[in-house]
Formats: sequence, structure tokens, C-alpha cells
Amino acid sequence: MGRSLVRHPGVRGCYTAGNKRFLQLNELDELRMDVYENVKLYKEWTKQWHDSKITRKEIIVGDKVLLFNSRFQLFPRNLRSRWSGPFEVVTVFPYGSFELKNNKGECLKVNGHRVKYFYEGQPIQARGELELEDLPSLWDE
Repeated sequence: MGRSLVRHPGVRGCYTAGNKRFLQLNELDELRMDVYENVKLYKEWTKQWHDSKITRKEIIVGDKVLLFNSRFQLFPRNLRSRWSGPFEVVTVFPYGSFELKNNKGECLKVNGHRVKYFYEGQPIQARGELELEDLPSLWDE
């Protein structure tokens, strides 16, 4: 920049205020570049970790899926499930879209992020009732 370090006569290692400020600004730029590099490395590491946790959905035609209901509700019911279905997959489109068919035969096209696999199992059978009075008490001892 054409600036030279000017020393005061008779004082060792003393620079003028302008030159001192110039050195401080250079040091600040170096610190800023170090921080930039550290943030860049952290973002790469975080992206790699996040991508390793993502599992790919393998949903094919004929599978049963649940659909996430993401509509905003002013007074949502706390105990109501936000998943509806099951729906049957009719078509798998590129880039993760699906065409689903409900029990009435109506078709709708949805994004793959709103879908999860539906696991059909044996229906739960009701068991006999158990009264709390019949259980031995731990505090009676």
C-alpha cells in the first residue's frame, strides 16, 4: 500500500498509531479467514454426519403407506394422529413423488416426504380385565 513503518527516533520498536492500526487490521483479516475456514470445515462435517443418518425409502407399487396431514389448524386436537391412511401406492414417479389410491378408489399425487411405510400386523385382541385390587401391594409389607 506504499506505507512504510516509521520509527520514532530514540525509541526501540515503536511505530506510529497509523501503522499500528494497519497491523491490527491485517491481523483481524487473518483471524477472519481462519474463522471462515473453521466454519467451512464444520459445515462439511455436519453435512456428512446428517447425510449418513438419512435412510432411503424403498416404496414400490402396491405397498401400503400412511400420509402425513400437514394442514395448519387453529385449534389442533392433541391426541389425534396426523397420519391418515392406509393408502395404496399406484405409481412411483421420479424424484420421490407417489400417486396414492384410498379405499374409495380416489387417486392423489403427493410428495415422498409426506409418506411413510404402513406395517400391517395381526389385529390386537382384547384380553381379560385386570383389577388393581387383585395385585399384591408392595407397600403392605
